[in-house]
Amino acid sequence: MGARKIQIGQLWKKNETGDTYLVTRVYTEALSTIAVLRKSGAEEQDLVRVKVERTGDGQGLPGFVPAVEDD
Repeated sequence: MGARKIQIGQLWKKNETGDTYLVTRVYTEALSTIAVLRKSGAEEQDLVRVKVERTGDGQGLPGFVPAVEDD
């Protein structure tokens, strides 16, 4: 499960904990796309970098699901 395209400002929910994360940056590094996430309401915590997966439906973040589904 994923989104058509991962963009800044999207909310993603971590599968393990159910915590919500905000996408703060998306960039390309070598041949990979990286999303930088920040836990919602925890500005002082470290940022999380996740490699974007390409799926048949679009893009996804391993270990995360979109907090709000695209229609």
